[in-house]
Amino acid sequence: MDVRIRTATQADAAGIASIIREMGWFVSVNAETEAETVERITAVFEKAENSSSYVAFVAETAEEIVGFAALHVLPYLIHTGNDGYLSELFIRESARGQGVGTALLQTVQDEARRRGCFRLRLINVKTRDSYQRGFYAKNGWEEWPDAATFVYRMDK
Repeated sequence: MDVRIRTATQADAAGIASIIREMGWFVSVNAETEAETVERITAVFEKAENSSSYVAFVAETAEEIVGFAALHVLPYLIHTGNDGYLSELFIRESARGQGVGTALLQTVQDEARRRGCFRLRLINVKTRDSYQRGFYAKNGWEEWPDAATFVYRMDK
């Protein structure tokens, strides 16, 4: 598959929304209209426009956006470098297994290095296909055996 990776812009909101909605995994997305999803994604890009701590990338063919990834750069007081957080990496179902995810992952890793990150972290739900296939492990990522991820829901 001939894919180009580039920095995402507000103009990519509909393509990104299409991927997210196609998955059907997220209750909040399923509850909104397609137009609302596009509007929400556009608003995120507007907020992040001048941020040095957030960047998103898209993978596109000549026809459509087939994947996207987002990187957050977090400064820490206890570390000598920034911590990177890969918050999103999603590939359109029809493009999976064709190197798109690996290309996006490499782009995020390169950008994290450029922004002074000493490590990258992510959360991968163990029931997802990417975890089951060992996608991140195959790409050199290690599961942190002595740490737990906790979530405190602010929307309760």
